[in-house]
Amino acid sequence: MHDHRKLGRELGLFDTDPLIGAGLPYWLPDGAVVRHTLEEYIRGIERRAGYRHVYSPALGKRELYELSGHWSHYSDDMFPPMELGGEQIVLRPSLCPHHALIYRARSHSYRELPLRLAELGDQYRCELSGVLGGLTRVRAMRLNDAHIFCTPAQVADEASAAMALIREAYHALGIRPVRYRLSLPGAGGKYVADAGMWQRAAVLLTEVLDRAGVAYQAVEGEAAFYGPKIDVEVADSAGREATLSTVQVDFHQPEQFDLHYVGPDGAKHRPVMVHRSIIGSVERAVAHLIESHGGAFPGWLAPTQLAVLPVSDAELPDAAELVRRAIDHGLRAEITGPEHGSLAARVRTARLVPYQAVIGAKEAANDRVALRLRDRRRLAALPATEALTRIAALINAHSTELWDTD
Repeated sequence: MHDHRKLGRELGLFDTDPLIGAGLPYWLPDGAVVRHTLEEYIRGIERRAGYRHVYSPALGKRELYELSGHWSHYSDDMFPPMELGGEQIVLRPSLCPHHALIYRARSHSYRELPLRLAELGDQYRCELSGVLGGLTRVRAMRLNDAHIFCTPAQVADEASAAMALIREAYHALGIRPVRYRLSLPGAGGKYVADAGMWQRAAVLLTEVLDRAGVAYQAVEGEAAFYGPKIDVEVADSAGREATLSTVQVDFHQPEQFDLHYVGPDGAKHRPVMVHRSIIGSVERAVAHLIESHGGAFPGWLAPTQLAVLPVSDAELPDAAELVRRAIDHGLRAEITGPEHGSLAARVRTARLVPYQAVIGAKEAANDRVALRLRDRRRLAALPATEALTRIAALINAHSTELWDTD
């Protein structure tokens, strides 16, 4: 059983410092590689799915969050406002109000919809110090967020497509969901008071879950304040469940921000806002990946993908040339030379690296490499170009397999 808080530090992925503060981890070089690679993967599959990416500020006026409903329903989880020039500025707890404003800034026709806006953006939660821990509960997070503005007739298809994107990403990342939850409102005043709105949204999400063919549980009291949601649950190393991905249907904020589009009848109509996050916050996603893989990330996500191991100093020039060629193939490669110990010791040190290329005198003379895979398979010596090409093909395909035997 792996604890990402311990293993992440041992692997040099992230750390914390009391001078920065609780719940504010910083990313070390190898962790930054994992984070960057994960973010670029998400942007890539979003682009292919028709999303357009935006950037928006991590600050906004208090009035923005009063309009969205966050201030009245969510202010306990927000940082206090900062006084600036007679205005109150707030660290945002969510990206959706900003995306609503981006949509509102231009007029839209029904022919443009669905409009899918995505962002990997920073948001902030005023978490109490007692619940903070590692990467799973933090005060500053990078959220993989998107908002789809669509007609009512498009909602079910768009939410179903979001579920398919989540499944695609989970396959590439080697993530297994443990539960699907239909999160509904509970008693009390934390939810927007509009029974008809809630009923319409819940019916749509139930249709999406039924289309996906997954078993799910309906749970009251777990909805967002503005609408119900599908939560995809994963479990940590201790068996504790947490939400990683969500799909939400929102009739509330389009009303609050007076969003509209021009329909085929020439009249103004109200769009529906579908919120979706494929991997939730990058911090929580990486925490789960550390624990579920024990630091042995899928090859495409590993900080170092190829460790080049010259048997002796005589092969160091050939090792350096192989690293250069590997980088030209788009791989992250490093030399671990004899100064770091015996070959056996270096193989053990590189145990989490997906590919190890051993270069002895024979391999150097023939421009070949003897590959060792992380799963302890040893391959017959291959021409260096062929080895790099085959590794790069698996990496570029975001495969969870280490070697293609075909």
